[in-house]
Amino acid sequence: MRLQFAYNLTIEIFLSIFWAGCLGRLFGRICRMDIHSASRNLSSMSKVNPQTQTVEAVVVGAGMAGMTLAHALASAGIEVAVIDRADPGMLQTASHDGRTTAIAAGSARVLRGIGLWDGIGVHACPIETIRVSDNDSLMFLHFDHREAGDDPLGHIIENRLIRQALYHRAESRTNLQLIAPSEIAEIERGESGITVRLENSEVLRARVVFACDGRNSALRKAAGIPVTEWRYDQSSFVCALAHERSHQNIAHERFLPGGPFALLPMTDLAEPVNGLRHQSSVVWSESNDLVPAIRDMDDAGFTEALGRCVGGFLGQIALASPRWVHPLGLSHAIRYTDQRLALVGDAAHAIHPIAGQGLNMGIRDVAALAELVVDARRLGRDIGDPDILSDYERWRRADNMMLTVTTDGLTRLFSNDLAPVRAVRDLGLAAVNAAPPLRKFFMRHAMGVVGDLPRLVRGEAL
Repeated sequence: MRLQFAYNLTIEIFLSIFWAGCLGRLFGRICRMDIHSASRNLSSMSKVNPQTQTVEAVVVGAGMAGMTLAHALASAGIEVAVIDRADPGMLQTASHDGRTTAIAAGSARVLRGIGLWDGIGVHACPIETIRVSDNDSLMFLHFDHREAGDDPLGHIIENRLIRQALYHRAESRTNLQLIAPSEIAEIERGESGITVRLENSEVLRARVVFACDGRNSALRKAAGIPVTEWRYDQSSFVCALAHERSHQNIAHERFLPGGPFALLPMTDLAEPVNGLRHQSSVVWSESNDLVPAIRDMDDAGFTEALGRCVGGFLGQIALASPRWVHPLGLSHAIRYTDQRLALVGDAAHAIHPIAGQGLNMGIRDVAALAELVVDARRLGRDIGDPDILSDYERWRRADNMMLTVTTDGLTRLFSNDLAPVRAVRDLGLAAVNAAPPLRKFFMRHAMGVVGDLPRLVRGEAL
């Protein structure tokens, strides 16, 4: 009886996760409402003398989501100032962040549409195939991009290289100013606009401020916007792995008892490691009780442990980068907006890396918000109007919420070793793999090209 109850329960969990992911795409945006805007000329990227400047929008946070939003707005003629406390030079170093990002096909369209892809795509490795397996089970799921169209399923690129492209392109945009490193002393938000005072006494006035300052967003906290959040009993090890044989542009996701193990294809190394030129990115999620022992291994021990997770299909392997460890958690803001304020990217939502969708959610936020703001500005309306910000929240929150729920459910479903649960998920993988229409459905969702899509995601001009 207990086994039958566990079997029935796991079937219900699996089906609820599946339908949650489907239903989330049914929510659409509502309507666009009033706006008014004003503009002043901005100087190009440089430190400025203490003075009052007037811009149209202020973006707080010069990370990948924040700079992408700034570029999207600037590409349509909106004058933007981006503020960050960190030194941009430091953010571009390999020692700061060794992670990679999976750029979904829909996100690549956004970056192409705002003039960024040429600088990013040159460093990106296409994902042509995804293979999903459950530990040592014979059941698997195989996605081939040719079933969904001509485009790759996505691309893998180092975070630091994305930042380099974002900062380099900003140098040629006269209506985008990066003020960094710089500390914000105070932000006042009122009926007619916002005022930002910096620690160096500089003052900026704008119609709206966009919070792109990460999952611990200071702007979100100052606005009193609560979040639903928790930590998983997992952390992820991140590193680059050099290997003997080609990865053939295949991404592997292997579900182990301690958590998912992802092996993601990267471009070949410019300088081989131990004679090994091919390279992949590793994202290894493991139970927190095992993390200290793995973290304290020397490189030889860590490489040996990695080899057991990878298997022998890549031939000889060697570490090609330092190792990083990141605690894993989930957060989702109760609301995305406040008076003349909108949350974007990780400031609004942060998820487990199991599906590689974190930045892609943020880029879809950018595409939706930029479309609303740009359309409003073209009508001569106020880009900080609450109706416009509410439209953004309605457009994005349902989709983000459903993806957050889905990834959380998948994490819990695949991060255990109960026999009935293993049986159900293996049958699920095999069933989807045997049904081409289902495979195509899931591939298009992973590519980010399903649902009520902004123009940029559809490949259209902003």
